[in-house]
Formats: sequence, C-alpha cells, structure tokens
Amino acid sequence: MKAYVDQDLCISCGLCISTCEEVFFWNDDDKAEAIDEEVPEELEDAVKDAIESCPTEAIAQV
Repeated sequence: MKAYVDQDLCISCGLCISTCEEVFFWNDDDKAEAIDEEVPEELEDAVKDAIESCPTEAIAQV
C-alpha cells in the first residue's frame, strides 16, 4: 500500500502527521505529504486511521 496527500485539499491540520509520523511529514509548502515508498505493513493500520481522520479527505490509499 502507498499513501497520497492531495495538496489542493490539505489544510495543514497535522492530524496525519501526529497519527503516523513515519509516513507523513511537512513539505516545503507546510502541507502534509506522504513518503514515496510502500508503507511498511506494521504501519498500515495507522495510515488507515490517518485517512479516516483527515477532515478534508485529502489522503488516499493508492
């Protein structure tokens, strides 16, 4: 699984980063971004929590 953050929808609330900082991080535009690599299996549940918690539905599983 991979995660993707739509930069047009991200409002920089930081929920995803606080939920799973191993996958999500702040980019140069102060918006959340996801690592390019496959999400490690042990972090998949945390990423799914971040997807469900995002207030603007900016995060997708790809």
